[in-house]
Amino acid sequence: QDVLGQTARLASSSALLQVLFRVVTFGLNAFTLRYLSRELIGVVNVRLTLLYSTVVFLAREAFRRACLSGSAKRNWTKTINLLWLTVPLGVFWSIILGLVWLHLLEVPDPSVIPHYQAGVVAFGLSAIIELLGEPFWVLAQAHLFVRLKVIAESLSVVSKCILTVTLVILYPHWGLYIFSLAQLLYVSVLVMCYVIYFVMFLGSPEATKKSFPVARMKALLPNFMEDETFVNWKEAWLTWSFFKQSFLKQILTEGERYVMTFLNVLNFGDQGVYDIVNNLGSLVARFIFLPIEESFYVFFAKVLERGKTVKDQKQDDVAMAANVLESLLKLVLLIGLTITIFGYAYSQLALDIYGGSMLSSGTGPDLLRCYSLYVLFLAVNGVTECFTFALMCKEEVDRYNFVMLALSFIFLCISYFLTHWYGSVGFILANCFNMGIRIAHSTHYIYDYFKESTHRPLTGLLPSPALLLVYIISAVITAFSEVLFCCEKGWMARLIHVSTGALCFAATLVTMFCTETKLTHFVRSQ
Repeated sequence: QDVLGQTARLASSSALLQVLFRVVTFGLNAFTLRYLSRELIGVVNVRLTLLYSTVVFLAREAFRRACLSGSAKRNWTKTINLLWLTVPLGVFWSIILGLVWLHLLEVPDPSVIPHYQAGVVAFGLSAIIELLGEPFWVLAQAHLFVRLKVIAESLSVVSKCILTVTLVILYPHWGLYIFSLAQLLYVSVLVMCYVIYFVMFLGSPEATKKSFPVARMKALLPNFMEDETFVNWKEAWLTWSFFKQSFLKQILTEGERYVMTFLNVLNFGDQGVYDIVNNLGSLVARFIFLPIEESFYVFFAKVLERGKTVKDQKQDDVAMAANVLESLLKLVLLIGLTITIFGYAYSQLALDIYGGSMLSSGTGPDLLRCYSLYVLFLAVNGVTECFTFALMCKEEVDRYNFVMLALSFIFLCISYFLTHWYGSVGFILANCFNMGIRIAHSTHYIYDYFKESTHRPLTGLLPSPALLLVYIISAVITAFSEVLFCCEKGWMARLIHVSTGALCFAATLVTMFCTETKLTHFVRSQ
């Protein structure tokens, strides 16, 4: 119960953090659109951000999953040694991928997007700097240091945004220098926050009271121990399994950006519009689903033992995990359904208010409508995979790698062909297919895991019939409202359209509270 309470607080704090990230990015894009070209935004938000996220993901994702599995009581010296290997791995990937970005990919026109080479170097370097803080991050996450994460990431985002806005106003001709400096500031502030916190925390009365496993800052550096191995080989082999899987997961997660970057199916301007719509579409989705996935992965990994069947676990822990999983599935399903239903009728209005006719005309509204459906897939996949990955043993992880390999190839092929047929909408349709297959695999694993017990957490994917009926009625009413009142008939017509949606949304919420009592109790208590 204590772990559940701490995990819920971590998830809610992380959710607030994601709100900040997305709202700031949302506002920053709206601001920079008025000063910079959409081609420049496309290069920064797709090409360079992809370089940074790929290096960071490949260098640390597997280490995070392996080192956060199991109890916080372990030989932390060996775990910290293992985590420091992320830095040379990050240097390796930065050099290799940096050369690819500089010499094998299409270089933007210097007259439109100046300083591209400096941008590649800066974003690669920023990934390495961020990896220097990895041992601190994992130690904080394993011991559920909620406030540290919130403060560190909030300060770094605010610093980045202040510098970006200042340079865009004063020196818009600097081009990619602006975003390069802002990115380097972001990761530097992030790492320094963690370092300063641990300098103050270690050796303090609070650390002694909590029996914190690390006593000095020197213990957070790589340490060679006599007559003992440098790392825990069980963790190292688990990391290798997760590394093979994380390589494939990165392709699936950022697949559309890889297709854009390597196959040139969209020009830089179209990439910029796609990324803006993608940010808008994920504004609500990611600030809720990602923190839930990250935090409850830790919860399931702590409560249930990896690789053991349901009969070999403590039955009280199994019951709690099943109830939490059922409630989480119901929660994200209802959030996803709400976004899908109301997102369809309000996509064009949202884009028109945000970016004017540049976004609300053409494929923009169709992109956002498809993304609203994709949010539903994202919602369910995040929770089912977080449970699955927390419980899989090494052999099961290795088997799943083969599934991911096949899925990666199919996904890239489908993305390529759908983009040729439907333009940028094809990326989102391909992502829906990809998520659907992953959900099928995870739900099959969960069903098999609990079939020998009395618990059926997958019933969380079944909303009540009354609520389903209200969703259908709301979808029909808001769709008619869009046809009648949006978006070329003035602000009064828009206001009527928004009011119609608000009434339908209120009816949906009331029905939800009346029919989903178990979920309501879970949300209120946790």
